[in-house]
This record gives sequence, structure tokens and C-alpha cells, in this order.
Amino acid sequence: MAPPKSTSPDRDTPLQATLRFAHASGAWVVPGVAPPPERAAEPDVGAPGSRLERVRDALGECTRCRLSAGRTHLVFGVGNPDADLMFVGEAPGAEEDRRGEPFVGRAGQLLDRMLQAMGLTRRDVYIANVLKCRPPGNRDPGGDEAATCTPFLWQQIDAIRPRVICALGTHAARNLLAVEGSLASLRGRVHRCRGWAVVVTYHPAYLLRTPGDKRKTWQDLQRVMGLLATST
Repeated sequence: MAPPKSTSPDRDTPLQATLRFAHASGAWVVPGVAPPPERAAEPDVGAPGSRLERVRDALGECTRCRLSAGRTHLVFGVGNPDADLMFVGEAPGAEEDRRGEPFVGRAGQLLDRMLQAMGLTRRDVYIANVLKCRPPGNRDPGGDEAATCTPFLWQQIDAIRPRVICALGTHAARNLLAVEGSLASLRGRVHRCRGWAVVVTYHPAYLLRTPGDKRKTWQDLQRVMGLLATST
């Protein structure tokens, strides 16, 4: 099947947009679709960067909960300190713990393709997790662990001041929104929390196991792009 003709993202038909995302995320084979060019501008490292540095300094070499005993590296966050869009995941995995950077394993590679489908790169967004240390065996975050880390996450959000926050997975959504709902009940709409617009979608690690839900994820990312296009 011939690839869809290339258009600018704001003129794509719904089918073309879906095919572009499918190609980037690896859900279907759509040959010949060129990836969007990377943006040349480097992120602004002015005042937002200074605010983030203060949060990092306050966190220090954290030993506030039991997870510190088993970590290799504390995983703070990465990306543009002045980003309009911030992604929040659950916790570092093994590769993230080894390298000290969020979303660098297989799930991170899929997140990169999701960003590419949106016409973005890691330099355009900020990426962090609820937990800054890896839980043993990649288990779910404990309530006390999340309670210890979440205030620092909100300090990161306050430092960056994004237009939109995209919560990746159930645990990120529940901690950001302070709710106990299922992911199915939380996605599909825009939440408002502490003045921030929050969109909930599936975690890339889940999509690796359940690729059929990539179409729903693309719907969520389209909602994010709509907010970015209209927010002031």
C-alpha cells in the first residue's frame, strides 16, 4: 500500500495522522513516511532551569525512604526546563536506574516514537517520574514511597510551568490527580489539577505488551496537541 502523501501536521486528514502515528510507534508497517525534522533550537536554560536546579539541590542524595538503599542512581528528570509539555511516568526501571535518566529502555524508545509522531523530540519536552528511585523488581510504588516523592514532582512542575501534563499510566495519573480511578475511567478527557491541564494515557511499557491500545493512545496525544495549540 502506498504511503499517505506528506502534508503538514495541521492539514493532515484523520487517517493520515493515524497512519503517521502508527508508523512512528511501530504498530503497523507504513513504508515511506518521512519522520519530522528535529528542531534546531536548544532549550532555554534561564530561569526555569535555575528553578529546577534548586529543586534538585533540595532533593539531594535522597534517603527519605527505603528505595534509596537499593538504587544505583537517583533519576530526577530530563529535557527542556521551559517545556510546554511534561510527561510523568511511574518510576525508573533497571536501565533508568543504571543510567540515571528516565525512559531510556524499551519503553523510552517507544516514547521517543510517540514524540516523533507528535512532531516533537526530547529536547522539546520534559520527562520525569513520580518516584525518583527504582522499586525492587519494578514493583508498583508503595503509598509511602509515592507520598515521599510526589512533593518533589510538584516542585518540578511548578519550576517548569508546562501548559499540559501527560500522565503515563495508572500510578502517574492517580498520584497527580489524587484519585483512585482506573486508567479507563481517567483517560478520554482533560483534567484540571492545581491549575494544570492533565491528560491521562497508557504507559509505553503497557503498550509494548498491548499494542492494540496504541490507537487509543494516539487519540490521547491528539488531545494533548489540541491543548498545546489552543492554550495561552
